[in-house]
Amino acid sequence: MKGNRWIGAITAAAVFTAAVPCAEVWASAGFELRKKVIGISGIMGITDGYGNVTRAQFAQMLVNASEYRNITSGRSTVSVFSDVPRDNQYASYVRTAVNNGWMSGYLGGVFRPDQHITLQEAARGVLALLGYTNEDFTGDQIGSRMSMFEYLDLNDEIGKKGTDTLTREDCMNLFYNLLKAKPKEGGGIYGQVLGCELTSDGEINPLAMADSSLKGPKVVADWSRFVEDMPFGMNEANFFVNGSAVEMETFKSYLNTGYLVIYYNPGAKTVWAYSESADGNSDRNVVNGFITHIYYNSSDVMTPTEVELDNGDRYLLSTSEMQFAFSMYGSLEVGDRITLIYTVSPDSNGNETYTVADYVAEDAD
Repeated sequence: MKGNRWIGAITAAAVFTAAVPCAEVWASAGFELRKKVIGISGIMGITDGYGNVTRAQFAQMLVNASEYRNITSGRSTVSVFSDVPRDNQYASYVRTAVNNGWMSGYLGGVFRPDQHITLQEAARGVLALLGYTNEDFTGDQIGSRMSMFEYLDLNDEIGKKGTDTLTREDCMNLFYNLLKAKPKEGGGIYGQVLGCELTSDGEINPLAMADSSLKGPKVVADWSRFVEDMPFGMNEANFFVNGSAVEMETFKSYLNTGYLVIYYNPGAKTVWAYSESADGNSDRNVVNGFITHIYYNSSDVMTPTEVELDNGDRYLLSTSEMQFAFSMYGSLEVGDRITLIYTVSPDSNGNETYTVADYVAEDAD
């Protein structure tokens, strides 16, 4: 055996097409689009239900939505508040949020981490991320902040009063609105901090949120090995399987019954997986097998057009990257074991056409 070869030629758009709705329906996608954008961004987990959000949890969300996201962890060497000891899982996030003026504590040196966050407290946090300080608000600080909050449409789809507490659903809407908002000093939308851009309809474009840190594809079949290979903690991660957000335990269950093809973004702490056995709304599928034939066009014997696996199905090679990989100049040949990521579409006769989008190859024994 010559060893494993992890090979990929997927583009950022190809990954996220499977995880989000297509461009034509973004404008009407509503909360489901917002939810997936927030999940892809890594600001908060999107499979943890819709209960109320605590002040400590909100501090973590603020950090995850800021330029501090990659330099702040759950570990802290100091205790800033008596009720948030340094070994508290939110200690470092609370310290960062307070030190930057996004949140504040209470008299007596306490933070009240388990108290539910109110809309007016959350408004202070997101306005601070946009660059607004106390000096920007005169007279009634809370009232002035809430006026600016509404003026910037940060309350879109929330519909609560300042003293109301926020649920996780409210926070998904809030941070989506933040990504679309313009900072105090201008210069585009705030979401550029996380690599976001707007579509022509004025919504966040999930396809643009991929960057050069995207890793994959890779085949995984063991949870422990997968955890060791990931550069972030699993409790902080968001998981998508075949385009649908799933909880960590569901993700693990698929590994217990087979294998997954994964891509991941270390910055967003997000994993996209594709499975033969899982349900989902992805337009991408996976299949594993041995290459039995590589077909060429009779008029161009240098460029392969299709690959056939030992299941008897043929898969179209439509891009130059895929054609090169399966050509005599590439690294693949008949007899190699391979996992294909492919799309399915009907041809002019109503039959299904399988087209290779990406692959992971492993030499056969």
